[in-house]
Amino acid sequence: MDWDKLRIFNAVAQAGSLTHAAEALNLSQSAVSRQISGLEESLNVALFHRHARGLILTEQGELLFHTTADVFQELTLVESRLREAKERPQGPLTVTTTVAFGSVWLTSRIKEFIEYYPDISLSLVLDDGEMDISMREADVAIRMWPPRQPNLVQRHLMNVRYHIYAAPEYLHKHGVPETAAELDRHALIVYGEGATPPVARANWLLEADLPPGRRRKAALRVNNVYGIFRAVQSGLGIGALPEYMSREVGNLVEVLPQMRGPTFDTYFVYPEELRDSKRISVFRDFLLRKVAEAGFSHGPSKVA
Repeated sequence: MDWDKLRIFNAVAQAGSLTHAAEALNLSQSAVSRQISGLEESLNVALFHRHARGLILTEQGELLFHTTADVFQELTLVESRLREAKERPQGPLTVTTTVAFGSVWLTSRIKEFIEYYPDISLSLVLDDGEMDISMREADVAIRMWPPRQPNLVQRHLMNVRYHIYAAPEYLHKHGVPETAAELDRHALIVYGEGATPPVARANWLLEADLPPGRRRKAALRVNNVYGIFRAVQSGLGIGALPEYMSREVGNLVEVLPQMRGPTFDTYFVYPEELRDSKRISVFRDFLLRKVAEAGFSHGPSKVA
């Protein structure tokens, strides 16, 4: 069944005459009549009884009209919801980001967003893999690298540098390293071998200030930045972590501040089709405000 013919049939059935339906549709009466005749021919049934006072639906016409009326009512409701979604933030919003950033930085701030936008149903998917948001596995992503998928909108959020940290109890027991050479005698917690690190040179502590080809021994390897963070926090050893982690917990001590680790840029990414979504824009603005409050740099950086 032709959709345009069904639309015209629904208008005629509601109006009860070709003349009134043509006025409502801004079409000529002959055009409306041709569409109705075409629909009846395609279905091989008569949809209207024609008489001098107008049109009356046949039994088959009544059946089709009830169905089309339900469909157009649903479409009207969807149209209203789509319009409201552009004007008022509401509906489901699935956000994906890494386990570390989501667990340590984002979740500690999300309460304010949920309280301010109660009509948005927020879901966080924490995954160190790259979910395909172009296929709507999530609505938006906060990523530690530029998007590689096409047709995605990106907004730079902040750049973050790695620093070296240890727990106070570890330093009290093993001493504070004053030079890179002193790292040789400390327990180092690094990124796991065989795993894809979130930044280039993730295990720079093993090679810092050493001749090419020489590496320090690691006390523990973890294939997740959040796992390294928790191990350092427990007093197991020294590890390189993004600076936002230390800012959040406040119980880590930076060591060897003169050593500069790699940096990474954080991006807010979403599909082009959601550019006008109100719930996307208010979440983006919320993130930008929180980044500014935290004092992070906004300019894209180069990997050190």
